[in-house]
Amino acid sequence: MTDTSLTDGPLPDDAKSAPEDRETAGPLDEAEANAVRPYVDLGGVKIVPRPDLQLRLEVEEGSKRVIAVGIDYAGSTLQVQPFAAPRSSGLWHEVRGQITEQIKKQGGETTERDGAFGPEIIARIPVAGGEPGATRIARFIGVDGPRWFLRGVVAGQGAIDADAAQQIDDVFRSIVVVRGQTPMPPRDLIPLTVPAGATQSAAGPGATGQAGAAAPSASQA
Repeated sequence: MTDTSLTDGPLPDDAKSAPEDRETAGPLDEAEANAVRPYVDLGGVKIVPRPDLQLRLEVEEGSKRVIAVGIDYAGSTLQVQPFAAPRSSGLWHEVRGQITEQIKKQGGETTERDGAFGPEIIARIPVAGGEPGATRIARFIGVDGPRWFLRGVVAGQGAIDADAAQQIDDVFRSIVVVRGQTPMPPRDLIPLTVPAGATQSAAGPGATGQAGAAAPSASQA
């Protein structure tokens, strides 16, 4: 159950979209999180460690800036990006339209449905350099929080199988967003940092620091 639904009729582009229980079940704001629970601190987000969960930090080649967190878990991949947002309004309704438009320009197809976090996009994206007509399936999810927006792109089993989707959605739910007090324009990527010993990878051609970017990174194909 969410505070917005595709069946509720049109909503303003700046309305917030989040599960009704977000403040207790996640994704959480830093102020809502359990201070004594162990997390992997990546700056703008904190990730709960789990057995067999692997983390990658995707780095923009030119600037060497970390622009996304990649999570591999239970046959699925999840690309996560936190963005600054207004205090009283959200980004997800507007961003969904931008993602859909970009995917259609690439020759892909999209559908919207209600998911665990509210409206989500299921996309069939052409595979660059693949066989003619080859596509990959990705699931775009998003949650508006207090002064932040958390976007996820799911690929692998979590994009096509309900049980796998629930597992990777639980990982997304467990993320803590650290917005900080530094003033930031809406849609700016909240800075991500590299902890000691972390694995870094070059971001794929579709990975950018923009909330409305359509394609997941190459590692999620």
